[in-house]
Amino acid sequence: MQRCLDLAQKAKGFTYPNPMVGSVIVYNNKIIGEGYHRMAGQPHAEVNAINSVTEPHLLKEATLYVNLEPCCHTGKTPPCSQLIISKKIPNVVIGTQDPHSKVVGKGIEQLQSAGINVTVGILEKEAQELNQRFFCFHQKKRPYIVLKWAETADGYIAPKNRSEQAPVWITGVNSRNLAHQWRAEEQSILVGTQTVIDDNPLLTARNVQGDQPLRIVIDRELKISPTANVFNSEAETLVVSQKIEDRYPKNVRLVTVDFSKPLAQQICNQLYQQNIQSILVEGGCKTLQTFIDENLWEEARVFRGKKRFKEGVKAPNLEGKFVKKTSIGVDALFIYQNQAPC
Repeated sequence: MQRCLDLAQKAKGFTYPNPMVGSVIVYNNKIIGEGYHRMAGQPHAEVNAINSVTEPHLLKEATLYVNLEPCCHTGKTPPCSQLIISKKIPNVVIGTQDPHSKVVGKGIEQLQSAGINVTVGILEKEAQELNQRFFCFHQKKRPYIVLKWAETADGYIAPKNRSEQAPVWITGVNSRNLAHQWRAEEQSILVGTQTVIDDNPLLTARNVQGDQPLRIVIDRELKISPTANVFNSEAETLVVSQKIEDRYPKNVRLVTVDFSKPLAQQICNQLYQQNIQSILVEGGCKTLQTFIDENLWEEARVFRGKKRFKEGVKAPNLEGKFVKKTSIGVDALFIYQNQAPC
């Protein structure tokens, strides 16, 4: 099962809206086939594993391992449960049940009804953690939310005066490259109005390979210029506002919300309807604090640089479980998890 998880991890950032899945086929304690789901619309892990077996007759005496319950419905590809049944594989070992409403135990039932010996719950915690975005989306009906910011050694995320440069870098190149990797691994990235006005960011994953995230900009009064970098053609952009104006290029769409009501929850509702499973919230402080105050976050990634501003915009006020600290070049990275029920 660990091999299944390792295989699945290879496609991180490429399978949305599908989960990451790996599969291994064993005969006489020897792996005779393996595969993983590489990209949405392409064959699932079980299909790739079965197709990799050079002696197909051995399947009738083999065990198929997979970290997530085989699908039992037809989407862009046929159901894996029926393929397993048709190949007469006698044993199937599953990491965890699929939370998707079209599956959720039905794949297991189909296999068992066909006389297959099914074992469920092997490395279950690890299997759920691997696809925590997928589980959050289907169980909580909202995206998985990662908060990210950089703060100085004395706890500021922006200086009082930005006349030197825009943006003002707190961290080193290694930390910034890692942040780009995170952008490529999430389906969307979100910032507030002032961040765009102050820094004019691109909000793209320029320094790594991978898909560009959907850029989400909160702009209540439509203060941001339509010529801002965040509206260029390098990626799609979603503007969250209380106004409606036809002022953007074709790659930009606008949704309206009620700013007198909890904002983060409304954004989550909008993204759930658009099948967006994860958000990387990058700032600024007011935007980050909005998600914290509404208790809508799963993890926080906080870079701490060596600079000191002495005054300026203080970092968000966050209470969470400290997970670990690592060194990223000259910076420190702190990881926190939300322990309060969402």
